[in-house]
Amino acid sequence: MSHMRTIRVTGKGLIRVHPDLTRITMTLEGLYPEYADALRHSAEDTERLKDVLEPFGFARSDLKTLNFSVDTEFESYKDKGVYRQRLVGYKFRHLLKAEFESDNERLGRVLYTLANCPVRPEFRISYTVKDPEAVKNTLLGKAVADAKEKASVLTAAAGAALRELQTIDYSWGEIDFEVHPINRSLMLEDCAPMSTGAGSYDMDIEPDDIEVSDTVTVVWEIA
Repeated sequence: MSHMRTIRVTGKGLIRVHPDLTRITMTLEGLYPEYADALRHSAEDTERLKDVLEPFGFARSDLKTLNFSVDTEFESYKDKGVYRQRLVGYKFRHLLKAEFESDNERLGRVLYTLANCPVRPEFRISYTVKDPEAVKNTLLGKAVADAKEKASVLTAAAGAALRELQTIDYSWGEIDFEVHPINRSLMLEDCAPMSTGAGSYDMDIEPDDIEVSDTVTVVWEIA
């Protein structure tokens, strides 16, 4: 009984997609003497952020928590020539995001309002895509098509022919669809107000396309 002959080929898909979703990542921090105070102030600051964003078309649930922590803070002091540690308090750090369809005018108004509210977060602006699954599906289709084209070339050169497809192996790894035109966290004071004096910052940002790639490995029977 003869063994089935196969060919195993890895195909690569590569596409460029223009980001259409703006993401503002905000960091709230505070240091308080009691743990309960840190929790309370974190909750109050988060509610203030929701109050700020709501007039710009955001539902309160649109402000999403990415990470939250409360850690003890210590300081060093010298006691009779010996350095010791003492508890200063509890520091909360709340990392949140808000996303909206890309619009520089809306972005400028949101940031201007954040700059003039009681809560003054650090922030990072990034861009992504609204429908990452559609992009992934397109990418996988291109990778499989690339694998088939390569397999066809190889089998033709060897005087063989492709028959039934046997397996498709895909890693299902995460693909990063985020681009950072501003590659550091900013304070709101870094933004320039519009010369008209309107309640907005001049955010003339045009993000570059996002280039993503992925691979699949396909096995065919050959004759």
